[in-house]
Amino acid sequence: MKLGRLGVWNPNDRLTPPDLARLLATAEDLGYCALWYPEAVGYEALSSASFMLAHSKTLSIGSSIASIYARDAFTARRGLLGLRDMYDDRFILGLGVSHAPMVEARGHGYDKPVPAMRAYLDRLQGSEPGALDWPVMLAALGPVMMKLAYDRSQGALPVNATPEHTRRAAAHLPPGKHLAVAQKFLIETDAARARAIGRSELAMYLSMPNYLNHWQRIGFTPTDFEHGGSDRLIDAMINWGDVDSVKRQIRAHFEAGATHVCIRPVHPNGDYAARDAMLKTMADL
Repeated sequence: MKLGRLGVWNPNDRLTPPDLARLLATAEDLGYCALWYPEAVGYEALSSASFMLAHSKTLSIGSSIASIYARDAFTARRGLLGLRDMYDDRFILGLGVSHAPMVEARGHGYDKPVPAMRAYLDRLQGSEPGALDWPVMLAALGPVMMKLAYDRSQGALPVNATPEHTRRAAAHLPPGKHLAVAQKFLIETDAARARAIGRSELAMYLSMPNYLNHWQRIGFTPTDFEHGGSDRLIDAMINWGDVDSVKRQIRAHFEAGATHVCIRPVHPNGDYAARDAMLKTMADL
C-alpha cells in the first residue's frame, strides 16, 4: 500500500467534477501524497474514487470513510481489488461504521460498532490469500476499534483527535502499520473569526454520539458541547493561528507518532482560492 507522509482531506461532495479535478491537480503539483474523502453525503465512495484515480497520476486516493452500511462486503472487495489493480495500487479503502442517524436514514439497523466492523471484515477478507495485506484501513477512535484496525487492516484513520490521542494510539502501533490522522486547520489570527468558522465546520460532528463519546474519553465534558462547542473544544479540533503556529500544531501529531497526517483546510464554503493558498502554505510540513 502506498502512503507517504502528508495528505489532504476534502469534502468532495461540495465540489463539481471539474472543481474536483482541479483540486487533484493542485494537490499533486504541491507534492501531497494522498487525497482522502468522505461518503457522508454526495458522491458514492467507489465511483468517486475511480474518477479521482483517473484524474491523477501519483496521488493515493483513500476513502475516509466508506460506510460498511453502504455496500455489502462482496461488493466492497471487488471494488477494492479492481481499483487497486487498475490504478497501480493507489487506492486505499478506508472503512468505518458511520453514525446511527445516517445509517438509520438509509433504512438499516445500526449495530454495535466493533462487532459490526469485525463481521464485515470477516466477509470482506474471507479466506483469501494475502487479504491482510490489502489496502484497507479503519476509522478508529477508541482503543478496541484501534486494536482491530491494527490487527485486521493496514492501520487506523482517527479524525477529530488531539496529539495526546495520537500519542496513545501510536504507543500500540505495530511495525509496518499506519496511523493516519486527519487534522482540520485554518490560517487566521483573529480568535473570534477563527472560532466562528470552526464552529460552523464542527457543527455536524456535535450531533453525532460517536464523537461525543470519543471527546469525553479524551478529557472533554458535556459542557464543551453546548452552544456550538466551547472555545477549548474548537481550539483543540481546529488548528488556527498564523502559519508558524498552525505548522507547530500539525507537526505535534508527527511528533506524537502519526505516520501520516491528512490536513483539512477549513474555509468559507466556495472559497477555493483560500483553500489552495492554505494547501500551498502547508506543503512543506
